[in-house]
Amino acid sequence: MTSALPQASAVLASLGQAAFAWDIVTDAIAWSDHVGSVFPDIPAASLESGAEFSKLIEPERSIRMDALGHSPPAHGADGTPYRIEYGVRTSTSAPVLWIEETGCWFAGPDGKPARAQGIVRVNNERHARDEQLMRLSRHDPLTGELNRTHLVAALAETIEETMRLRSSSAFMLIGIDHLARVNDAFGFDVADAVIAEIGKRIRAKLRGGDVLGRFSGNKFGLILRNCTVDDTNTAAERFLAGIRDAVIPTKSGPVSVTASIGAITIPRYGRNADEAVNRAQETLDGAKRRRAGSFALWKPNVERDAQRRVNIRVTDEIVTALNERRIVAAFEPVVEARSRQPAFYECLVRMEQADGQALLAPDIVPVAERLGLIRMVDHRVLELAVAELAVSPNVRLSLNISPDTTMDPDWWTSIESLMQAYPGAGERLIVEITETVAIQDIDDVRGFVTRLKNFGSQIAIDDFGAGYTSFRNLRKLGVDIVKIDGAFVQNIARSADDRAFVQTLIDLARRLQIKTVAEWVQDEEAAVMLREWGCDYIQGRLIGLASPERPWAAQTETVLPAAG
Repeated sequence: MTSALPQASAVLASLGQAAFAWDIVTDAIAWSDHVGSVFPDIPAASLESGAEFSKLIEPERSIRMDALGHSPPAHGADGTPYRIEYGVRTSTSAPVLWIEETGCWFAGPDGKPARAQGIVRVNNERHARDEQLMRLSRHDPLTGELNRTHLVAALAETIEETMRLRSSSAFMLIGIDHLARVNDAFGFDVADAVIAEIGKRIRAKLRGGDVLGRFSGNKFGLILRNCTVDDTNTAAERFLAGIRDAVIPTKSGPVSVTASIGAITIPRYGRNADEAVNRAQETLDGAKRRRAGSFALWKPNVERDAQRRVNIRVTDEIVTALNERRIVAAFEPVVEARSRQPAFYECLVRMEQADGQALLAPDIVPVAERLGLIRMVDHRVLELAVAELAVSPNVRLSLNISPDTTMDPDWWTSIESLMQAYPGAGERLIVEITETVAIQDIDDVRGFVTRLKNFGSQIAIDDFGAGYTSFRNLRKLGVDIVKIDGAFVQNIARSADDRAFVQTLIDLARRLQIKTVAEWVQDEEAAVMLREWGCDYIQGRLIGLASPERPWAAQTETVLPAAG
């Protein structure tokens, strides 16, 4: 290209651009004047031909010819447009100059590219922006480490590589202990500073080739390539020490934290990314439960795996039993301590099995609670209890509900609709909550109690004495009945300590005008003691255990008097 238009060439140069004409047949390139100001570090000889210029191009030297070959030729004199981006580097130590090339190519008689002309311009700023956007899409903005998506992708690649090379690596989850306390004490900005500093400390302990990422709020994920079990143990202690041995300076003052680590050997125990992550999380949770600031390495556990298979089976059995209406109720009598006349019946859950046998509450409730099914069971028992109250106007029933159910809005919806459908049933219903629930949040539980009392129902605290509820809290909650934990009752005939404890509870409850029920009454001697101490009601083996039979169908009931 000649200097016929020197002014236009100068304008292009001032914009960081240069025009070119490339004779592809001879491979000669002619450039506009001032091309040297656009490419000041590129020797003139490297600009004279396509072959010489391509030697400077990254990442693919053939990118210019490939662009022409991959675009379909256009018919007519205007040629076929194309646009490409590439880097130019004059030496291995020189920085990359990012180029945007826009032009058209023209076909020869054979239809193949014969010549091209266009403009190149330096585009370092745009490439830097693109690099920054790419980095932000891959990295956590707080720590600068890989984000979870790309960490897990790197883990999947590592597992595939270790399987192919028959080597061993490790995946760690490092969780900062008690970060919520830092949030509460100093604020989220200080907690963020702690997280960022922990990331730096872990980074400082890495080997070349290890991969670090932020897995979640207080957790970092770490891939240790070519790492044996011994290496993993050594590395874990190195990371833990680096975190705990020096306080973290923040704007609110120094903060001291520890971290716990759960790790898994891959690919031996993690054959894919999901399995490795899940097992590392499980191991980290176990380490934290055992002791903050500790390390645990995942190992096979026959008992744990067997229990999980049981959990799966029992979950299916409970759900199936609910669907097939095989969750039924059994009724255990609670009698007046003096007259031994029935006062009310505790409604206990049973699950009928295909062989005609029934699983009892102790077999069902703990499993249902652990597996998150207890609210479904509680819903069913509530339906059974209210249905029984509706057809038996002289009976009173009590039922236990789990901690989760006390705050379950669906349970409230059910009981409200049932109370509206069966007026008067609520006045003969006693709801038992455990002592541990009563002390979790007094205000929330008081709201729960108030709503039940609006239906005319009474509240009993079950297993009283096993926790730390004060009688002041019982009064504040408006509790009607206290059921003394059977663990203290069953041995009162032989244990002076249990006798003193139970007698004190009964005396305090009577002074507060709260009725008492003694559970697990085994023998007549214990029943006489309880009656003499002023206990109002007793239940247990002496009186009769739970049965699906309905004794009130053949006898007249004695109704429990209102509390107070």
